[in-house]
Amino acid sequence: MGEFKVHRVRFFNYVPSGIRCVAYNNQSNRLAVSRTDGTVEIYNLSANYFQEKFFPGHESRATEALCWAEGQRLFSAGLNGEILEYDLQALNIKYALDAFGGPIWSMTASPSGSQLLVGCEDGSVKLFEVTPDKIQFARNFDRQKSRILSLSWHPAGTHIAAGSIDYISVFDVKSGSIIRKMVLDRQHLGITKSRCIVWGVAFLSDGTVISVDSVGKVQLWDSATGTLVKSHLIANADVQSIAVADQEDSFVVGTAEGTVFHFQLVSVTSNSSEKQWVRTKPFQHHTHDVRTVAHSPTALISGGTDTHLVIRPLMEKVEVKNYDAALRKITFPHRRLISCSKKRQLLLFQFAHHLELWRLGSTVATGKNGDTLPLSKNADHLLHLKTKGPENIICSCVSPCGSWIAYSTASRFFLYRLKYERDNISLQRVSKMPAFLRSALHILFSEDSAKLFVASSQGSLHVIRLLEGSFKHLHTFQPQSGTVEAMCLLAVSPDGNWLAASGTSAGVHVYDLNHLKLHCTVPAYNFPVTALAIAPSTNNLVIAHSDQQVFEFSIPDKQYTEWSRNVQKQGFHQLWLQRDTPITHISFHPKRPMHILLHDAYMFCIIDKSLPLPNDKTVLYNPLPPKNESDVFLRRTAHAFKMSKKYKPLLFMDLLDERTLVAVERPLDDIIAQLPPPIKKKKFGT
Repeated sequence: MGEFKVHRVRFFNYVPSGIRCVAYNNQSNRLAVSRTDGTVEIYNLSANYFQEKFFPGHESRATEALCWAEGQRLFSAGLNGEILEYDLQALNIKYALDAFGGPIWSMTASPSGSQLLVGCEDGSVKLFEVTPDKIQFARNFDRQKSRILSLSWHPAGTHIAAGSIDYISVFDVKSGSIIRKMVLDRQHLGITKSRCIVWGVAFLSDGTVISVDSVGKVQLWDSATGTLVKSHLIANADVQSIAVADQEDSFVVGTAEGTVFHFQLVSVTSNSSEKQWVRTKPFQHHTHDVRTVAHSPTALISGGTDTHLVIRPLMEKVEVKNYDAALRKITFPHRRLISCSKKRQLLLFQFAHHLELWRLGSTVATGKNGDTLPLSKNADHLLHLKTKGPENIICSCVSPCGSWIAYSTASRFFLYRLKYERDNISLQRVSKMPAFLRSALHILFSEDSAKLFVASSQGSLHVIRLLEGSFKHLHTFQPQSGTVEAMCLLAVSPDGNWLAASGTSAGVHVYDLNHLKLHCTVPAYNFPVTALAIAPSTNNLVIAHSDQQVFEFSIPDKQYTEWSRNVQKQGFHQLWLQRDTPITHISFHPKRPMHILLHDAYMFCIIDKSLPLPNDKTVLYNPLPPKNESDVFLRRTAHAFKMSKKYKPLLFMDLLDERTLVAVERPLDDIIAQLPPPIKKKKFGT
């Protein structure tokens, strides 16, 4: 594996935004997640929970509701009073429609998916028809006195339950009028609260309405008579969210105390056909408010203020106890927020509304393996570049020479020239960017910093030559097929001859930059690409997929390499395939062509192609053996995978030179320390 000097960086002060809504799509097995800054992410649960798409946030788009309609169409609504539809191919917003009811607090799609219902600040419930290319206002329901905070359709599509402040209304869909009103009790542990907020409602097939509220109760109502059937007091704080399984045999609720409760419909006695709802399992995987929950056929999904997306498998529903049976906590985005200038030893950190450029520290001290060396020069914060406008940054990059910075928002592309004079740094913006560079999903500089490659949301790839303080447009590669597929990942060969691009599906295209044409397309694979890189000298393209498979494709020969074929014949180690975080970065050692360097959030690995692959009986995680072990033992235990789990959570790792690594960590405790304090719960004996 070799010894490396490692720059251990912990000054990337990144804090993810809290999770506000989740929406599960049963047809595609995908999960949409919206965050408090307006960002929307889409996770493919069939592809090992990979975050395959995302839509950047916006200061004025505080999302309060998220839902799927008409199968694969995604909608959101929020406090700016607008309903948005997302283009899942081009990864941008199709349109925004004002509902004219003030801030929107809730939204739900009809069981057929052909209608949308929104609940507004002014007490109105509005019905929209989902047309092939837009949505169209149909009518208003009877207006209520206070805001509509939660909505649920009856599975037959005939009635609607609407949660408000102090009461629940049941509407008839045909007439739009109220047929029933249930008033909630404000009592909580003997104390009468000033109001009771109905945070969530769920309408079941048998006419039962389940409500969760701000006095800590889960209540079951008979919608035909308007009477309370059962009440469960489960928390000393708000119960903020509810989701019901498709079979209506279980539901899940989340509380402001960070607890998730699972309720199941069970028989009263062993021989009885009569059933009742029973609280079966509490889960404490969150430190703060659980703002939203979802119920897939095999798992309970929750998210909230502590920024974690937690997927808790229901063990009785998981048929095979394998990779899918593991509890998952997804905290960090599955895309890179850090880029590196190796020549100047710079790191560019991407935040929602600004970029930070840092120069790494240095040391003159020496030591043995495992020593922490004192810095002779501390890291320097060189630049704080703030964006103008309300849009979040989508992507950013610093050139290998450190003289260029490029970044993009949803509507503007920015390019800056940097000049260094001793300890001073000057910044010059390149003006008059062309219209086709309006927005980018991925930006990459060539190894010699002479070219810039931009992947646009329209599926095209732009090649730009960089001049002194200006640029020249060389070529645009148009999308291959009739459909517009956004390109999310780029890799350029060190010699500047080849460009590889991967889209939101599993395809990878390779372009010839000398002749400016498509060279070949890598054979399609079922799982999305998580990382790409082209090796120096050989021009082999290494591709990592979300199912933890790694392929090596020879660009000159247009086929998989012999090593890659051998890997597929033998298969990877079982523990390698069971890792639950995707590989986000691949790089290569300049002097060791047989080495592939890659990492995910919890391990760094060097694959030595000259050594045999480990089988399932071999120890995969093989730390360095003691010095006094015999050479025979070393040879017997040697295999292609050398792994280190010392650095975690690992957001970025790369070689600066042949003997130096840089590792950027973001400890979870540092993130939690910057969140608002959780609700204090009294513990026994205190």
